[in-house]
Amino acid sequence: MRIGIDCGLQGAIAFLNCKGECLAVEDMPLMALNGKKKHVSPIGVSKILDKWITLSSEPVVAFVEAVHSMPGQGVSSMFNFGMGYGIVQGVLAAQRIPYILVKPNDWKKRAGLIKAPKDMARTVAQRLYPDVSLGRKRDIGRADALLIARFGEKDS
Repeated sequence: MRIGIDCGLQGAIAFLNCKGECLAVEDMPLMALNGKKKHVSPIGVSKILDKWITLSSEPVVAFVEAVHSMPGQGVSSMFNFGMGYGIVQGVLAAQRIPYILVKPNDWKKRAGLIKAPKDMARTVAQRLYPDVSLGRKRDIGRADALLIARFGEKDS
């Protein structure tokens, strides 16, 4: 089983079987901190991984988008994004799930998305996985997670 993870607050976790078929895509679980800001929920991530890994008899490897700071992003938003990135890696390590960090340009190149508008990922993912619901604008995270998991085909 290949797991693709987009660690953002609007990210997702995608599960593909060894044939490359989509088993599930789940929105990134969030929790409120101090009743205000939302953050990636470590318990939520753990529960999602447990649920799908328990159902699989295949070897498991996760592919996590390797994020970095970008010009123009605020310090607070980058801190929160980095926090989600660390939470995902910590949960994977705690559950002894091997993972590979994937640079955005690498998975986007494989998907034919270099210099494409961000929303084009939904179009590509919908073509590859027609049974997955990607109709909402916010489903860009689901599309990214699917394409990150698909990137792993050549490596697993």
